[in-house]
Amino acid sequence: MPIIQEAIHKLEVAGGSRYLKLGLALIVLAGVTVWYNFRSFKNMATQEAMDAAQLGHNLAEGRGYTTSFIRPFSMYLLRKHNEENFTKLTEERRGDMTEIKTRHPDISNPPVYPLLLGAFQKIIHIDYSTSTTKAFFSKGGRFWRSKSDFYIAVINELLFFGVIAMAFLLARRLFSSAVAWTSALLLFGMDLLWRFSVSGLSTMLLLLIFLALVWCLVLLEEGAREVRWGIVGVVVLAAAAGLLTGFGGLTRYSFAWLILPVLAFLLLYGGPQRLLLACATLAAFVLVMSPWVIRNYRISGTPFGTAGYAIYEDSGLFPGNTLERSLDPDFNRPRRTVFSQKFLTNTREIIETEVPKMSGSWLGAFFLVGLMIGLPNLGASRLRIFILLSLILLIAVQALGRTQLSEDSPQINSENLLVLFAPLVLIFGVSFFFLLLDQIHLPMRELRYAVIGIFCFVGCLPMIFNFLPPPGFPISYPPYYPPEVQVFSPYIKENELTMSDIPWAVAWYGDKQSVWTTLSLQPDFFTINDYQKPISLLYLSRVTLDRHFATQWLEGPEQTWGAFILEAIARKQVPTFFPLRKADQGWVTFDRMILTDWERYRKTPTEEPKEDSGGK
Repeated sequence: MPIIQEAIHKLEVAGGSRYLKLGLALIVLAGVTVWYNFRSFKNMATQEAMDAAQLGHNLAEGRGYTTSFIRPFSMYLLRKHNEENFTKLTEERRGDMTEIKTRHPDISNPPVYPLLLGAFQKIIHIDYSTSTTKAFFSKGGRFWRSKSDFYIAVINELLFFGVIAMAFLLARRLFSSAVAWTSALLLFGMDLLWRFSVSGLSTMLLLLIFLALVWCLVLLEEGAREVRWGIVGVVVLAAAAGLLTGFGGLTRYSFAWLILPVLAFLLLYGGPQRLLLACATLAAFVLVMSPWVIRNYRISGTPFGTAGYAIYEDSGLFPGNTLERSLDPDFNRPRRTVFSQKFLTNTREIIETEVPKMSGSWLGAFFLVGLMIGLPNLGASRLRIFILLSLILLIAVQALGRTQLSEDSPQINSENLLVLFAPLVLIFGVSFFFLLLDQIHLPMRELRYAVIGIFCFVGCLPMIFNFLPPPGFPISYPPYYPPEVQVFSPYIKENELTMSDIPWAVAWYGDKQSVWTTLSLQPDFFTINDYQKPISLLYLSRVTLDRHFATQWLEGPEQTWGAFILEAIARKQVPTFFPLRKADQGWVTFDRMILTDWERYRKTPTEEPKEDSGGK
């Protein structure tokens, strides 16, 4: 009894209630997380997520920063660069100008997020196989969830909790504990961020870097205004801001543009040492970014590889994903108004549909209206200027850099830069809500808590609906079904090449080198197969087979693929000129086409063919 009485005394009097509240909060956090994953987790559904995951896998396996997802445009850039430096190449390199005979260097993705995934996969030894027996990952004796995808989602959920904690501390510093707790609760209940956290994208890591950058700017502004920490302290903070901006740029290239509003903020509010601080920030930023830019330039002759051509993608010059699938793109076509049209069209859509939903719901309206009022905290007022400058800049960057990725997966994609402002939009929106609430006279204090509770409940409604029936379908099909890829991947050797319309899935789920289907069957397919590296397997999913018959199969640059598919499926006969003519039962249907160079499926995965039949 004395022990129980002492415990009760500590809880009620000696500050133990704080630990009790913390314990209950952690229990709720864990419970909601587990239940959300049971109800709403889905396998990866985006090209970018699988691309980053397979890069991490290659790093974990000691293959270097190489990719198994090969873009024809990447082959073009490497070939062009190698031809320009032909005399400097070794004899081996001269025989592999596109660098697909061995491991293909990746020149499409910045390195920080794949390095994080690679380290995680190396440490925990992820099981990449699909399970039909383990609970949660299987149901009724069949595949239900991908283990490797789930483990990557867990990493991002942990990063998400770090975002919430950092936003809480920032809100408490700029405003009050009430604003901090309410903002943290709304962030935890934001369906948009949960969807990003389980998507496999780098967004959670980028959010954490962005909030750390904002923290640096807040401390810098305070230090310059109140003469804190001395000159050395503020210079260190300025350098940290540059380092964080650089690391953000190496997580997603478009983030690097934020160096401009960061420098503008320092020049406006850096005090007497503003020039020194701006120089320290810029120097640290260049120090972080330059080694990777030099690496890309040395390999491909471009500072950012294929990503540097995003302005051309999904434009009048290269609609959809035609640029990345081009072996020999034509950049000499007239382009006087192409970029301005892309900018204006995409900017209008962003302002109409995405800016009002930056916080994932209507709560962003509080932020937008709150921009017109003064704030009691000078640091918060000045930070708001940085947010506005960054928002305007990233709207322009997102509009010009928008590609087919945004069409394939609206909102949940790596090109959604506005989601980075979600925590700050909520914090400033909640502060405006409390400012309005303070103007209302309520007869009882309990009514104030009721109003806050209703505000949080309505803000979390999109998240709450996830827990209502029916449960979500955990497989991102069509077109991604991991067991289908893992049916044929064991028959392909590590050094053999496949071609697919979803090569990122073949690279991640099958761990096989796969080139994106070229724009044309003739001559592009045969240019690769006959002169660069033989293609052992062709895998077409519903991405291709569900296309419009007249406008996408029989017109444009892909018409040769359309004629081939029609003959193969409708007539059940592969054209005689095509080298991949063998298919197992069920491998050629109206929702999939899997063709190989010989009857690999009649052999064990380790067995060699007696002779190359050449499809005969």
